[in-house]
Amino acid sequence: MIAELGLAALWLAAALAALQLVAGILAQRDSGASLAMLARPAAIMQGLLAAFAFLMLLVVFAQTDLSVKLVAMNSHSEKPLIFKLAGAFGNHEGSMLLWITIMALSGALIAALERRLPEKTMLATMAAQAFVGLGFYAFLLFSSNPFERLPQPAPEGMGLNPLLQDIGLVFHPPTLYVGYVGLSVAFSFAVGALLTRQVTPDFARAMRPWVLGAWIFLTLGITAGSYWAYYELGWGGWWFWDPVENASLMPWLAATALLHSASVLAARDALRAWTIMLGVIAFSMSMVGTFLVRSGILTSVHAFAVDPERGTFILVLLTIYIGGALLLFGLRAGTVSEGERFSVASREAALVFNNVMLSAILGVVLLGTLYPLVTEAFNVRVSVGPPYFNPVGALFVFPMILVMMVGPLLRWRRDTISRLAKPLALVAAAMAVGLLLIAVLSPVGILPLLGLVLSLGLAIASLMPLRGRKLRLLPIATWGMIMAHFGIAVALFGMASESAFSQEKLAAVKVGESASVGPWTVVLADVVPTAGPNWTALEGRLLVSYKGGTAKEIDPQSRNFWAPPQETTESALVTRWNGQLYAVVGREAGPGRWQLRLWWKPFVPFIWYGGVLVALGGVLALIGRVAADLKRRNVKSRSALRRTEKAA
Repeated sequence: MIAELGLAALWLAAALAALQLVAGILAQRDSGASLAMLARPAAIMQGLLAAFAFLMLLVVFAQTDLSVKLVAMNSHSEKPLIFKLAGAFGNHEGSMLLWITIMALSGALIAALERRLPEKTMLATMAAQAFVGLGFYAFLLFSSNPFERLPQPAPEGMGLNPLLQDIGLVFHPPTLYVGYVGLSVAFSFAVGALLTRQVTPDFARAMRPWVLGAWIFLTLGITAGSYWAYYELGWGGWWFWDPVENASLMPWLAATALLHSASVLAARDALRAWTIMLGVIAFSMSMVGTFLVRSGILTSVHAFAVDPERGTFILVLLTIYIGGALLLFGLRAGTVSEGERFSVASREAALVFNNVMLSAILGVVLLGTLYPLVTEAFNVRVSVGPPYFNPVGALFVFPMILVMMVGPLLRWRRDTISRLAKPLALVAAAMAVGLLLIAVLSPVGILPLLGLVLSLGLAIASLMPLRGRKLRLLPIATWGMIMAHFGIAVALFGMASESAFSQEKLAAVKVGESASVGPWTVVLADVVPTAGPNWTALEGRLLVSYKGGTAKEIDPQSRNFWAPPQETTESALVTRWNGQLYAVVGREAGPGRWQLRLWWKPFVPFIWYGGVLVALGGVLALIGRVAADLKRRNVKSRSALRRTEKAA
């Protein structure tokens, strides 16, 4: 009965999305004013019904209702409750239901709260979002029903992929989906503004919180996913340029460009066409990622779909949404005025340059991701990995970072570089000293060397906007910008350090023997069997000491799950201020000998510290922007009230 309630709620939500679409379209004509009143209530009710449907899915997973096909395929009665719930979205159908639920709730929030734009523009925006939502409702109801019943209940569930049975994967997918849906909202705002020819600063202010929120969640999702892959998969890396990793990176790159462009439009009434185009591209990249992950053309721990029919359905949706939006942009781009002009030496120009660099990096990642898929269609297998992505991407990343150092110090509209001679000279001197020290003390490759030097320069430059200003009076949004740019510097330092200084040791040792990696000595004290709620394991008891100091015990495991059967690696980490020891225990390598794989990774945690700082910077910027918008609205309201009183 619970599954049927969820399915009924899903059908009703789809019907309300259709009503919202029709009401929004007819509202563009004067004759449709009466029906337009239904758009906002329909959006609110649609959000509640979609949330109810997803809640029902969580309930059938919590109860392990094995008469529901999705539960039987992705859960098990002996699995811990937290992973039963994670199983609700750790699969194709459930993840798509989570997607449409977040989208519907976002639409409900817009309908309930947004009042800044002209009503016709708002209704056009809501119609665009309903159009996007209808495609996903159709996909769920006709191709991927999450509440489908089995003819006979299964005796036991098959269980969730063991690699996904980790606390990091409980939070990683939902944060990414919130980010993707935030970009769908930005897309809807862009389409609404194009349809009504209202590409104005007010439009940018209405869209900006959604873009910023999407960017924050994408940042957190990518950071969490990177750390999960690092400690869970046991290969010691934090990024492999896997197509599914790229599928989350591409929307983030587009969202970063869109965020800066929307901020310029909101503050300075410039970059109108650029903002609209980036709104379309950002959502397009999230749709491309959806197609890659769920079409069945990839083999990955993340790739949930194996049915080509579903992939075709998503491809059709992708063509309709992206093709339609690009066609609309082509037809209406001529009606979008240029906006205010600015000089080459200005903050706007720096933002435009970095947006071009971000777009180029996006193109590099997109090409490297799709090229192997295209060649495979012609029975030619090629592999595109770090040897392509790292140097080609660096051609655009390093100039972008140099401009990031200068951009926040420039004035709006017009400025001169000579005014910034002193702060830039300080940054250049620090980078020169850093370059000299690294080259003398520890020669490294050219890309890690440039990364270390630029991270130092960016860290110093990101603090320069504080120079000569009263910190108490500094806007919250400015603090957010400073923290985000400083976080980029911290993350870049961690990436470059990991690449430059990592050391690896593969050894086969007996109990009581030791191995060394970097400054660490590792002794295999014992190997013992152990068990969890749905797995058994061999656990290595390792005594590790840093430079001969006090020994500490760590316990890496080699696990075997039985539902479904799969072997996984549980690494053990020891974190210090200057890096991490990473240890993995493998199979028996001969009589009495056990495989040990050890890494010493100097400063590698700074990658994720930086990601968290970037996200926190986004949170501060969001708080500051929302507060500023509320203040602006209050000022307008008071001014309107005074005018009314004078007229009376």
